[in-house]
Amino acid sequence: QVQLVESGGGLVQAGGSLRLTCAASGRTFSNYAMAWFRQGPGKEREFVVSISWSGRITRYADSVKGRFTISRDNARDMVYLQMNSLKFEDTAVYYCAATRLAVARHSVFDQSADYGYWGQGTQVTVSS
Repeated sequence: QVQLVESGGGLVQAGGSLRLTCAASGRTFSNYAMAWFRQGPGKEREFVVSISWSGRITRYADSVKGRFTISRDNARDMVYLQMNSLKFEDTAVYYCAATRLAVARHSVFDQSADYGYWGQGTQVTVSS
């Protein structure tokens, strides 16, 4: 059974940092693109960042460019999201996602429909 488990969320002041972790199990994710999405209060789920299975290609939403960094460790089936200079508007539940099928080495995707596996989410709250 495929499982994605996020951790690392919490309460932080504006300008602070958090590091989210996504642990994958049930299959090897080394041939699958991964991503983080988020859903703020009263908002629809939105794309944050994607990383190719090679780890060499990333795509960021404009709202987080220069502040967030995604990385992955295929040997450990882990994905990380380093979030710096957090803003109040970053407050959301953050979800880890993996593509349903194996993809090309350097492919990235920014649509939720491209992802077939989702974690339960971890809450990030930024106080102003």
